[in-house]
Amino acid sequence: MATTVADRDSKGRFKRTDAGSNGTSFGALAGAAGAGVALGVLAMIGRKVFVQAPTALAGDWDKALATEHAMTLKIFDALEATDDSSTMKRSILLTQLKHALAKHALEEENAVYPALRDAGEKEAADELNRDHGYVKQYLYDLENMPNNSPAFLDKVRQFRTDIEKHMREEEDNLFPLLKRKLDEAANKQLTAAMNKEGFKLA
Repeated sequence: MATTVADRDSKGRFKRTDAGSNGTSFGALAGAAGAGVALGVLAMIGRKVFVQAPTALAGDWDKALATEHAMTLKIFDALEATDDSSTMKRSILLTQLKHALAKHALEEENAVYPALRDAGEKEAADELNRDHGYVKQYLYDLENMPNNSPAFLDKVRQFRTDIEKHMREEEDNLFPLLKRKLDEAANKQLTAAMNKEGFKLA
């Protein structure tokens, strides 16, 4: 149905005309909508670049993942510093932890662990993948328990103990092993692939 506007003819009488009869109004509206969409896309890309930047700027894939490990432990520090009355803060920090670990898992599971398998370390890669299943279980448990009880921090501390063990195994043993097995070009390619995966969830 066409929208109409009132206009006057040469005798001063009102006449009805299509608001978009010459396409100008519709064109302006479409242009504004297109500009809004473009700005939204640019803002989203800018946010993703900002979130992925610390990882990308850390250097090679192994250093980048170690940087993310350190950032994750800072969230655990903040969670462990809360008390049972800090329910809102605990919820916000748990959301941050879930996002950080989801992005990190995507980078490892879609880039690093397959490279580890290809390098002949299938058993180690599968074990690391299994650990990620337990990470998801911890996050599920924390999300579904009252975060104002002492049991919440007990679960956080248990989670931290297990995830630090996983991180140490990666940083101290498996990442150096994989890096040695790859030549310079393959390491660069793995860094690019890892950042590409991280950008998806940044």
